Amino acid sequence: MTMEALVAKVGEALKNHNVMIVTAESCTGGMIAEALTSIAGSTAWFDRAYITYSYESKREMLGVKETTIQKKGAISQECVEEMAIGGLQNSHAKVCVACSGIAGPGGGTPDKPVGTVWISWAMQGHEEIVSKLYHFEGDREAIRRQTTETSLHGVLDILGGCV
Repeated sequence: MTMEALVAKVGEALKNHNVMIVTAESCTGGMIAEALTSIAGSTAWFDRAYITYSYESKREMLGVKETTIQKKGAISQECVEEMAIGGLQNSHAKVCVACSGIAGPGGGTPDKPVGTVWISWAMQGHEEIVSKLYHFEGDREAIRRQTTETSLHGVLDILGGCV
C-alpha cells in the first residue's frame, strides 16, 4: 500500500469514528503529521502535531517527567507513553500516536542501536496505551519512513478495536 493510500485509509477511519488525531513525534521530526496532512480534507480529523526533539520540549510541551528521561531515557516505553498522554491532554484530539527513537546514522548505543524506535498509541476514554518496540533497518530516511508507516498502521489497529 502506498503512503497516500494508507493515509487515506487512516483519515477515513478517523472520520468514521468521528475523532481527531494528534501526533507527538521525536525521531520522525513531523513526518507522521506531514503524511496525515498531505491529503485534502484532513482538517476534519487532524488536530495538531508536537515535534518534541529535545528533552526540554518533551517535558515542556507534553509533560514528560524529568525522572522518566533521567531513569529510562527518551527512547523508552515510559517516555512515549507520557508523550501520548501529553498529546491527548494538550489537544482536542481523541487519538494520539507518539514516537521516539534513533534514526541515525549516529547516536546508537549497544543497548539502543540505530533503528531502535518506541511507538505508543493512546485513545481518550481507553485506559490501555498500546506501546511497541521496533528495530528498523536502513538509513535515516528509511527508519523515519518505517516509523511513520508503522505509526499509521497502528492507528488503524486501535480504531479497528473500537466500536
